[in-house]
Amino acid sequence: MKAVTGQRDALLAILLGSTQQMPGCKSYVIALDPTDADSLWITEVWEGQDSHKASLSLPEVRSAIEKAKPLIAAFGDYFVTEPVGGYGLT
Repeated sequence: MKAVTGQRDALLAILLGSTQQMPGCKSYVIALDPTDADSLWITEVWEGQDSHKASLSLPEVRSAIEKAKPLIAAFGDYFVTEPVGGYGLT
């Protein structure tokens, strides 16, 4: 995700503040891009697509989306995978 120039920290704060209680979410990691001062990498692991879809109607998530929209310049590539294991997954 690319933030509006100079707004990455503000966008990061919004995302971090809204990702604590999301049923069905096994992992939601937000990382800084060390090569681009305006970009973030977000990696999510969900129990299934239905859990992810349901999260978009949570009040905290809807509020975060509205606050974040003006700070988002662009979205990069989007990939859907099916995790099969690894450290941190049960």
